[in-house]
Amino acid sequence: MTVFEELKARGLLAQLTDEEEIKELINNGKATFYIGFDPTADSLHVGHFMALCLMKRLQMAGNKPIALIGGGTAMIGDPSGRSDMRTMMTKETIQHNCECFKQQMSRFIDFSDGKAMMVNNADWLLDLNYVEFLRDVGAHFSVNRMLSAECYKQRMEKGLSFLEFNYMIMQSYDFLCLYEKYGCNMQFGGDDQWSNMLGGTELIRRKLGKDAYAMTITLLLNSEGKKMGKTQKGAVWLDPNKTTPFEFYQYWRNVADADVLKCLRMLTFLPLEQIDEMDKWEGAELNKAKEILAYELTNLVHGEEEAKRAQESARALFAGGNAAEMPEAEITEADFLNGTIDIMGVLVKAGLCASRSEARRAVEQGGVTVSDEKVTDIKTVYTPEAFAGEGIVVKRGKKNFKRVVMK
Repeated sequence: MTVFEELKARGLLAQLTDEEEIKELINNGKATFYIGFDPTADSLHVGHFMALCLMKRLQMAGNKPIALIGGGTAMIGDPSGRSDMRTMMTKETIQHNCECFKQQMSRFIDFSDGKAMMVNNADWLLDLNYVEFLRDVGAHFSVNRMLSAECYKQRMEKGLSFLEFNYMIMQSYDFLCLYEKYGCNMQFGGDDQWSNMLGGTELIRRKLGKDAYAMTITLLLNSEGKKMGKTQKGAVWLDPNKTTPFEFYQYWRNVADADVLKCLRMLTFLPLEQIDEMDKWEGAELNKAKEILAYELTNLVHGEEEAKRAQESARALFAGGNAAEMPEAEITEADFLNGTIDIMGVLVKAGLCASRSEARRAVEQGGVTVSDEKVTDIKTVYTPEAFAGEGIVVKRGKKNFKRVVMK
């Protein structure tokens, strides 16, 4: 199976241009490709995970990745798939986030000896002469055509700022600069970026002529990456200080049955033949597949030692043992009334319920256990001594739990 065929078999491609040229470049290790990352936080999250795994996969086949950090485009809003404009950030914040990104990306991508590059579009966007840019680049874009793009149509009803309107032109200019400076001949992105990506492809062809045509290739990542990493409590981060290795492991251990094989194909480096065998698994065997997924991805992000610890802790938790690495919540003397706190207060303090009324329903419906004993009486109370030492393990349902300890 060729590299291109494997990308298809793993479900990583949605739309693309110039398929034959793409096959030639990727299969022979001749692609110099980029994926963009906007530095809107000081950590990458699971939503970036598919892109990082793809970059690693293609680099292993001899292709050269360019991680483009949007230090320039982060200065304005991005309308793609959003209903609101982004909050402006300072240059210092953007630079700090860029440095954090590179450190995390280095776990996936080999930047040594010119095998990969990290560049920042602030290097060419922030010093542009506005009039020259309009003459040189703006003339190649049709306003009518831009407004027909889905990413802009979604914003038109609520109002599209001129800053946001320029995003397509700047992203297209990124591809042109990467093509001219570094020989970048391919770009990857999510479904919501399709119009912007086509803009870059067309800009190169219009400015540089037919000779550039065969070298300008656009692929599109499957949209599944956009669905990943979101929970009721926010993003699942790659930074262990934001999402612990145990919490990261548990996120993947608890994926839906319908998604586990899809995630194994897209994100792990296990042979497809091994994953295809799991297609036959049902019932309890799917839990084994989820364990494999969680272990493989935790190993990728946090290393083998942390992956083993997370797996052992998860198994101990569900076997009723001592899971040393599970997430914790702290309780203080101020949380007690007349020396006790009821189960509803514990659930809220642990972050397992948003309110006492929600906690009441959870208890009455039989979905709460404390130290492996089901709690069905909302009047159940605990003294400070119960939370001393290793504390107590509070579970809501099968997937949500915290160790609650006394501070």
